[in-house]
Amino acid sequence: MPPRAKARSGAKAGPVPVRPALSREFIAVHKRRRIMDAIAELTAEQGYDATKIGDIVRRAGVARKTLYDNFEGKEEVFLTAFDAAVDEAIQRIEADCAEVEGDWEERVQAGLASFLRYIAENPARARMCMIEALSATQAATERYEEAMQRFVEMTKRTVPHEDGLPETIEETLVGGIAWIVYQQIRRGEAEQAEDLLPELSEFMLAPFHGAAEAAEKRANA
Repeated sequence: MPPRAKARSGAKAGPVPVRPALSREFIAVHKRRRIMDAIAELTAEQGYDATKIGDIVRRAGVARKTLYDNFEGKEEVFLTAFDAAVDEAIQRIEADCAEVEGDWEERVQAGLASFLRYIAENPARARMCMIEALSATQAATERYEEAMQRFVEMTKRTVPHEDGLPETIEETLVGGIAWIVYQQIRRGEAEQAEDLLPELSEFMLAPFHGAAEAAEKRANA
């Protein structure tokens, strides 16, 4: 046997690294996330009504018992997935806006950019939240309305309060943006949502610019 071969055969193997065991809590959370992702994907593909429990567990790769250990049924899976997606989107938007050191206009544009980026990166969740939630169940519709109000309140904290604008201007702007994005998703173009940024920025800023200019003209008259 060649010397090198002898050296290799006589060498002692080092200890085999042991992969740390995943905690039961981690596994449980991961399974819940898979179930929630599954219903988002399935409702985006075939609609809420056509999606069955069997479809969800097969897509998630879990047992039916696992689903019922975590959720009461399909509606609770949907509502939980909806809430998680809205919370994640809002947290991203607030974080991106907080990093902006400029004026309110730059924060508005940063918030819109963050929102559209989330839509583009998560087309199935976007369709679940902005299309399927409107017709899935009454509870889902109520969740949608509550989410819209959260976006309205976030907008109110960001934009100036100009005289001459209606009290419902924030509701009008948020509703208009939701409609435009809704149409983008319906066309199957959620991944291109960021292309809407220039249009939506102008839509969002124009009323405040107009009110400010009108106020300045009145002051100089």
